[in-house]
Amino acid sequence: MSGQHLPISIPLHPWFQDHHFAGRAVLPAVETLLLLAREIHTLRPDLDLRVMEQARFAKFLVVPPDIPELAALLHWQTEADGAVTATLQSRVQTKAMSRLQEHGAVRFPGTPLPDPPDPGVDRQTLSGPIFALPAATIYQELVPFGPSYRSLCGTLRLSSREADGTLQAPALPVTGAVEKILGSPFPLDGAMHAACVLGQRLVDFVPFPVGFARRCVFRPTRPGVRYGTRVRLIHHAPEELLFDLDIFQADGLSCETVSGLRMRDVSGGRIKPPAWIMHAAPV
Repeated sequence: MSGQHLPISIPLHPWFQDHHFAGRAVLPAVETLLLLAREIHTLRPDLDLRVMEQARFAKFLVVPPDIPELAALLHWQTEADGAVTATLQSRVQTKAMSRLQEHGAVRFPGTPLPDPPDPGVDRQTLSGPIFALPAATIYQELVPFGPSYRSLCGTLRLSSREADGTLQAPALPVTGAVEKILGSPFPLDGAMHAACVLGQRLVDFVPFPVGFARRCVFRPTRPGVRYGTRVRLIHHAPEELLFDLDIFQADGLSCETVSGLRMRDVSGGRIKPPAWIMHAAPV
């Protein structure tokens, strides 16, 4: 792979320990995106970060407890059109050799933002049988994260192909310029939880995000503020689900969208949805 490698340090916030998989804390995908954006902003401050493309989340990065930061590598490459692809890597040591392991990557095309979605067209009332699920149940039985990452609140409403929910961004301080541009990572994380819940009603695995086609940030989400989200299933294959996500303000104006969110089983079949989620009766 051409391009440049730079050593970086990942600040490990205490709330990362609330985001865990198979008994270990792991860096959330949304934090990977924020980290890569922050590093590229330092290297290319001229680049507009509000459009992201071709994201992939290849391998969980385990977050050890009780250390302030974690050493990692940034690989970045500038394309002929000025776009930048950034990859988060770590070095894995085996008995025979060391190798690089990819954890996440995203392309920053530097292109202008498209028009945001029209609330009147893209958020029609859910149709068909509706299933309502309290956020407390979601985080107890379906998305078992700790308190810091319980971004869904109230009741999540689901139809056969869509979900409507409310997101709460924790009141944590905004510490950098990139956070002011891209907003809090927690609402997007919560929207992915809504997609995970909808997916568990459709397949016999717990779907985790492994990438997306495009993300557009129109208005940065703010700590301590509530937002709405609409999740829409756009493709259903036996091993992969594709979703479009929209996060919006109380007045209906869109804050950000994700198109082509890819979700798959990353547990090797070990983690299954509870039987009741597939067979629960509508309200």
